[in-house]
Amino acid sequence: MQVRPRRLRTSAALRALVRETQVTPAHLVLPMFVREGEGEATPIGSMPGHARLSVDRLVERAAEAQGLGISGVALFPVIDDAEKDPRGSASAKPDGLLQRAVRALKRALPELLVVTDVALDPYSSDGHDGVLVDGRIDNDETLPILAEMALSQARAGADVVAPSDMMDGRVGAIRSALDAAELTDVAIGSYCAKYASSFYGPFREALDSAPRAGDKKTYQMDPANAREALRELALDEAEGADWVMVKPGLPYLDVIRLFREHTRLPVAAYHVSGEYSMLKAAAEHGWLDYDACLLESLVSLKRAGADVIFSYGALDAARLLG
Repeated sequence: MQVRPRRLRTSAALRALVRETQVTPAHLVLPMFVREGEGEATPIGSMPGHARLSVDRLVERAAEAQGLGISGVALFPVIDDAEKDPRGSASAKPDGLLQRAVRALKRALPELLVVTDVALDPYSSDGHDGVLVDGRIDNDETLPILAEMALSQARAGADVVAPSDMMDGRVGAIRSALDAAELTDVAIGSYCAKYASSFYGPFREALDSAPRAGDKKTYQMDPANAREALRELALDEAEGADWVMVKPGLPYLDVIRLFREHTRLPVAAYHVSGEYSMLKAAAEHGWLDYDACLLESLVSLKRAGADVIFSYGALDAARLLG
């Protein structure tokens, strides 16, 4: 008897029948950038197909995503420099840009999952995720600000608040604040292992949120470390996270797998701006097939253990998968 694994690859129907990993639009979350104005869509040069959208245009695109079967959207606000200060005070305003966007989405699309980002960098005049004191990020000074930001987002109607700041103890601080305000049904989607990656460049262009001085290496994780991610995982589980994320995605498939093997919580992966933009740029030069490579990328994230995938290619993927 000769064993031939390729017998199960001889037709599309047979390959589909024995396929181990499936990605559907329901596994996807579409990140979106919201700006002030009306009827506005400002293209992002480094992210073809994406724009900074006014609230009305944001709702239109979110409706398109929902119509394609995408489960949710993740919102990132483009804040005017005049509103920024060292403590990110604009982040908790009840009538702030992000809060208005959340309310508009929940009015128009009540079944769509709305995920909001909890970090100071869009609102900070320093461009950091925490408060800068004497040239250093003050972890504990930042926690109550993050908790107030999350409360404001939850009161506006966010389904999931997603701390991406990487301050120690922020999941516990946010959970305590939400519970004290009787917002116990609002979930926390923790950016649990967020690396100090070089793949965030297009995102920072989109939000104008790059640090004005220094970098984020004192609070985001060292790309060389995997075991350290398990410490972050244990802490966030103990503090009340409802899901845990690895960011970026493709360069950290091993970390996604570690998470899947060490937690019963849902694991999310973020297919970040740099990963998306590389595919777009290579496709524009005719060096690869964007559609095929996008789907292969998402399958690899799912195969590694991700239950939820944030991707700037979510709309494209949903159309292809539909």
